[in-house]
Amino acid sequence: MPDLSHFPITSRWPARHPDRLQLYSLNTPNGVKASIMLEETGLPYEPHLIDIGANETWTPEYLSLNPNGKIPAIIDPDGPGGRPLGLFESGAILIYLADKTGKFIPADPAQRYETIQWVMFQTGAIGPMFGQVGFFHKFAGREYEDKRPLKRYADESKRLLGVLETRLEGRDWLMGDEYTIADIATLGWVRNLIGFYDAGELVDYAALKNVPAWLARGLSRPAVQRGLEIPKRS
Repeated sequence: MPDLSHFPITSRWPARHPDRLQLYSLNTPNGVKASIMLEETGLPYEPHLIDIGANETWTPEYLSLNPNGKIPAIIDPDGPGGRPLGLFESGAILIYLADKTGKFIPADPAQRYETIQWVMFQTGAIGPMFGQVGFFHKFAGREYEDKRPLKRYADESKRLLGVLETRLEGRDWLMGDEYTIADIATLGWVRNLIGFYDAGELVDYAALKNVPAWLARGLSRPAVQRGLEIPKRS
């Protein structure tokens, strides 16, 4: 049985099943990337709900695993060389799990890097911009009298959706016929933008054709539906 006691995070969120991959997360658009991937791959894992509203990511135990204080993070008791591995950053987690299982990333080197390129597009552009729309439209920023920040981020999010719309022309998935970690990285953010953030009108989502069809295909996958609820909020 693997010993995870040298990871301080396990003192606050004990591993009941230390032989399974440990997931520390919340079902936010970033968090569900990891849970969807775990559901899709079928890897045994144990989820731990991290309450970001209670600032649990800023506790010493959590920061010992992710010094950036964000979710998700994982510990794989069976990491490279059979040694436990702690990992943070959702994009890195997706690539790691894809490599570990040989699933949802092409074996061809050129297509592999193309897939990673679209994961980076999500982490570097889609996530930050859509998140700012959420802040200025849904959360505290909506009270700001100056609406220029909201317009800036809404316009940029609309442009980014246009990039996805063009990419998906004639394709079921971002990489064509193959569903990959690029789709897993992006689905939750598009869903959140038009759902929880209620920003569809701001970004003219109704004018799109390919993105809504792609989102519907993704959301119809049973593993995606399960992953969207893990770890479930109380």
